[in-house]
Amino acid sequence: MKNILFSNPSWNNANFAATERKNIAKIIVVLIFVAFTTRLVQLQVLDYGIYSERTQTQAIKKIRTAPVRGMMFDRNGKIIVQNVPNFTVTVVPNEFRNESMPLLADILQMDSTEIYDALKNSRNRFNPIRILRDAPQNIIARIEENFDYLPGVEIIIDSKRIYDFSCNMAHVIGYTREITREQLQRLQYYRPGDMIGQNGLEQTYEDLLRGRDGINFVAVDNIGRRVDAFADGKNDITPSNGFGINLTIDIDLQELAEQLLAGKRGAVVAIDPNNGEVIICASKPDYDPRLFSGRVPAEIYNQLYNDKSHPLLARALQSQYPPGSTWKMLIALAALQEGLITENSTILCRGGYQIGDRTVRCHSACGHINVRAALRSSCNTFFCELAVRLGMERFEKYGKMFNFGRRTEIDLPFEARGRLPTREWLQRRDKSRRNFTGMLANYGIGQGEILTTPLQMAAYTATIANGGIYFQPHLVKSVYNQITGKIEDLHFDSKQIPIDRKHFNTVKDGMWSAVNGGGTGSGVAISGLNICGKTGTAQNPHGKSHSWFVAFAPRENPQIALCVMIENAGYGSAVAAPIAKRIFHEFFFPGVPFYQTVSNVEVEVEIVASDEELFEFFEE
Repeated sequence: MKNILFSNPSWNNANFAATERKNIAKIIVVLIFVAFTTRLVQLQVLDYGIYSERTQTQAIKKIRTAPVRGMMFDRNGKIIVQNVPNFTVTVVPNEFRNESMPLLADILQMDSTEIYDALKNSRNRFNPIRILRDAPQNIIARIEENFDYLPGVEIIIDSKRIYDFSCNMAHVIGYTREITREQLQRLQYYRPGDMIGQNGLEQTYEDLLRGRDGINFVAVDNIGRRVDAFADGKNDITPSNGFGINLTIDIDLQELAEQLLAGKRGAVVAIDPNNGEVIICASKPDYDPRLFSGRVPAEIYNQLYNDKSHPLLARALQSQYPPGSTWKMLIALAALQEGLITENSTILCRGGYQIGDRTVRCHSACGHINVRAALRSSCNTFFCELAVRLGMERFEKYGKMFNFGRRTEIDLPFEARGRLPTREWLQRRDKSRRNFTGMLANYGIGQGEILTTPLQMAAYTATIANGGIYFQPHLVKSVYNQITGKIEDLHFDSKQIPIDRKHFNTVKDGMWSAVNGGGTGSGVAISGLNICGKTGTAQNPHGKSHSWFVAFAPRENPQIALCVMIENAGYGSAVAAPIAKRIFHEFFFPGVPFYQTVSNVEVEVEIVASDEELFEFFEE
């Protein structure tokens, strides 16, 4: 019988196929093993450093990068405020450990409570909080030495303000300071430790100066430490630096004004009558804004705040004083426009203005005098009479035309309104009052309840200088837009005063003769320069009179209008006027030596009754 197994060809073919499949499977298994082994060697040996680090990555976090604050330039393009790099100590709340606090507080020489408060106020525990700005090298060195014991503590390069001028200009520039807790609650954009403008132009133009933060995306490990830049930094957002601002201030004249005010309490404000640009804005006493650059101990601010000379007060726009005889031009313009007098009308002055049984005395018997001569000699009788003729309604009307009793809306914070007495205001104080004759006589010479700021008086003088256009005073004329790369002009308001130009010319004649025609401002006269001015001596019930001088030059096509006010200094011709003369000289003759000339100056004397005495006898 034949062997069926060996004689069956189909069985032999199947057996051979099975053997072949086994061999193929073995080869595939070996290849797979080799591939896995090779890959494993690559991962474990060749690329161990890369993948060991990446396997620890747990999340992506955003790190804010601060922009550089915008610079400031004066009207001639000089850099006056810029930035320099400095070291800042930061702490990332999520990474910091409480057991490291004693060491950190010891290194920084800070109270641990202060550090805890800063960390507690953080809105994002992954963002670094600025703890110490302008850190000195010894602190930086100690932090680096103890780096392993201070998780979350980092040193970053920050910037601080520096001031490239020799004066202070503190009330104009203002200062930057770390944002307060109250501000953080109102301003969602900011974070603890951010710097923010707290006064002056730094505050007004904060949104432009600050710039916009950038963002760095970084990978962090399971304990929050940075591991690597995410996507090689391709998604990072570069910070947008702050806009530069071009000021109207002339830094050389500002420095001179502050030197002339040294040791005094007062202000100097100068304005370009053609556009309202503020050329000088000086107040004394003041403070050094450099004290607020970098690390600012709390005792510095407290010392300034408690100083009895009030250095934080911007007298140019916050202090309010009776204007004295510098108010007389307004009364003259109102009377001329209302037709109460003409340029040739005269009023008899017998040495004083009689009201009831009292007299507001003049410094001499001026005789029959017209408006030009009255401004030249500062005749009290003339302007008491004009104010009484005007009455309260017209007095208020013309006062408001020149923005008295209102803010000028200069681009600085905390400006005072001054005070323009009105019928309504006076009757609120005394409901039985019906007669205002005595008060009006006092108001005619800038006394009584009238209060003005040096800034208001400078703007008023500039309006007279240009013949009736009131320009909104301002300190910034343009900004450099970092985004567009272009300089953009800023626009400010102006208005036409509804008074005939010929009346302004009449008043200018009187102001010119006050300086150049033997009047009360004769000491200010400069050869070759037509200065128009007016002195003022405002009585002060709490001490010596305040000294005023307002002026502009030249008479035709004026380029600068000026107000000088010195507290408790006496006659305007003796104290305020010489300061104005020095500034005019430097403005029109820069670089030419100034020699103070001594001349026989007819001193202005204003003797009026006190407010209390006037109230007694002004009633019918």
